[in-house]
Amino acid sequence: MKWISGYMSVLLVAALFAGLASAQSTITVSVGQPGAAIAKTMWGIFFEDINFGADGGIYAELVKNRSFEFDDPMMGWNWLLSADSDGMAAVVVKQPYEETNPRCLRMSASKGQPFGIRNEGFRGMGIKKGQSYWFSVYAKQVSPQPAMSLKIKVGSAMEGTIDNISGGWKNYTCKMEAKSTDSHANLEVFLGSFGSVDLDMVSLFPADTARMTDRPIPGLRKDLVDMLAAMKPGFLRFPGGCIVEGRTLSVRYQWKKTIGDINQRKTIINRWNTEFKHRLTPDYYQSFGLGFYEYFLLSEQVNAEPMPIINCGMACQFNTGETVAVEKLGPYVQDALDLIEFANGPADSKWGCIRAEMGHPEPFNMKLLGVGNEQWGPQYIERYKVFVKAIKEKYPDIVLIGATGSDPAIFPNGPKEVEYLWAELRKLKADIVDEHFYRPPDWFVQNADHYDDYDRNGPKLFVGEYAAISGSVANPDNQNNLGCALAEAAFMTGLERNADLVTMSSYAPLFAHVDAWQWKPDLIWFDNLSVYGTPNYYVQKLFSTKRGDVVLPVTLQGQDENLYVSACRSGKQIILKVVNPSGKAIASEIDLKGVKTVSYAGGTVLSGQPQDKNTIEEPAKIVPAKAAPFNVSSPKFTYRFKEYSMTVLELDVE
Repeated sequence: MKWISGYMSVLLVAALFAGLASAQSTITVSVGQPGAAIAKTMWGIFFEDINFGADGGIYAELVKNRSFEFDDPMMGWNWLLSADSDGMAAVVVKQPYEETNPRCLRMSASKGQPFGIRNEGFRGMGIKKGQSYWFSVYAKQVSPQPAMSLKIKVGSAMEGTIDNISGGWKNYTCKMEAKSTDSHANLEVFLGSFGSVDLDMVSLFPADTARMTDRPIPGLRKDLVDMLAAMKPGFLRFPGGCIVEGRTLSVRYQWKKTIGDINQRKTIINRWNTEFKHRLTPDYYQSFGLGFYEYFLLSEQVNAEPMPIINCGMACQFNTGETVAVEKLGPYVQDALDLIEFANGPADSKWGCIRAEMGHPEPFNMKLLGVGNEQWGPQYIERYKVFVKAIKEKYPDIVLIGATGSDPAIFPNGPKEVEYLWAELRKLKADIVDEHFYRPPDWFVQNADHYDDYDRNGPKLFVGEYAAISGSVANPDNQNNLGCALAEAAFMTGLERNADLVTMSSYAPLFAHVDAWQWKPDLIWFDNLSVYGTPNYYVQKLFSTKRGDVVLPVTLQGQDENLYVSACRSGKQIILKVVNPSGKAIASEIDLKGVKTVSYAGGTVLSGQPQDKNTIEEPAKIVPAKAAPFNVSSPKFTYRFKEYSMTVLELDVE
């Protein structure tokens, strides 16, 4: 079948399967012949700061451009000036000069009230009634005068004051409780007395965050972290993605600039700022409040293996393709070596000491490291060799992940590039190779056996980015519907069946703000107050939470093209995953070979119509439901798999 482009792909694939569906098929599971172990890292998550996933998303800061370091220093801010006030506000350069955070805002007034500034937040600020919020600001009295004060207001929900601002730079805080709920509030900061004051790091945080440390106002957005933890991911890949590369090397991701004092982390432009003409986001920057230390802590919190990706001396090849000469790669390689020491070194090592000073004396025990993101060509291979040599000489146990460019269907000369990269990476005996797929849903359905015939003597596989695209790549009309999710589920049964080769996989991208996205589809959507999982999220969660320990061989007889099946064992329990993307229910005989007794332990079904999707207004339209209990009296029994469904059956066996 040729690819069917556009949204109709989902419906046409479903119609084709509906025409093929039969009344009976047989699924045989060879329980007594267990296959490969399933890696704990099999199902993971990939985080990239796209779609306002970090600032404005999981990083719980509500103030945009809090340190006035955007290219337009007042972006996100405006004046609030009464008719009788002579108030003035201007961005000034700090003295003495600070390279990483050079600007502050000077506010002054000698008459009239009120005078202040307003911050619009990230498409507004989400404030919930009854919850507490911390306001903080670094402030300095500009000239000898009575101590200054500030009045704080957040929409009509809450108010607070900061008193006794005097002398040099100090951090001032106040805690407020919201009296009402507002999804699009603004923060207002007024002078509470006449005079002049400098402000920096103007911040507003919910008190109830996924608290990472004991700092006064740390944290990530709790509801988003909870969504990740519920998946029980095997790994967390970060910080990207194309974020790693940057449009140019000058704005590449440099992990050392994302750790230490949050006030000294230098803001830079986000590479997705102007990437897509259909969703220009000139206010998209990276504050690095979510930096490498927080990524490691997040991995620890959700019990996932941390898997950072490092820049290999190459900017994004879809943009400038800027590269560093091989003989000048030294600083880039040293960054990689220092990262390993930061993650794993003892507290008395140079970078381990910095980690300890930040609050984590114990090592993070990082095992995985990616060299480059979506790089390709000889220029990548020659740089990859340099990194591998240096890292393996000092840290032979670190597992390195090599790239095969982007999806071969997308990037220039894709199939030939991938063939070249695979040949080179096999010669180099790469540990793991990363492949990406952004394809129509019918491709995923037809390629559930994609890895069945891969070379078992070469590197292991990481399917690092994939998603079924209902329209076309980067199309703003792409949908996170059940049809796409079931296509991915069919493909994932093939990943699980090939667990001897595929050791890691992750959907991409992860997060998207409903008012500030650039790319569709995405796994988890949120606004300023709430979050929901897509059908794709629930497919990922079902595979991850029902992972199993070893693969069990499965064969299908009859109209087997209608069902996509994998089986695994967890202790004395068999976990059977069956995807039926067709429009007809299929009654299948299940034969558990090598089993004496069997009993039904539970089941889960994700089903609906192919076009169905979840939204902020209807977040639970498509969610997993408990399967109807049934009596299993022998190792052979019949089960009816619903149309347009993914079913997970858990069976206790002897």
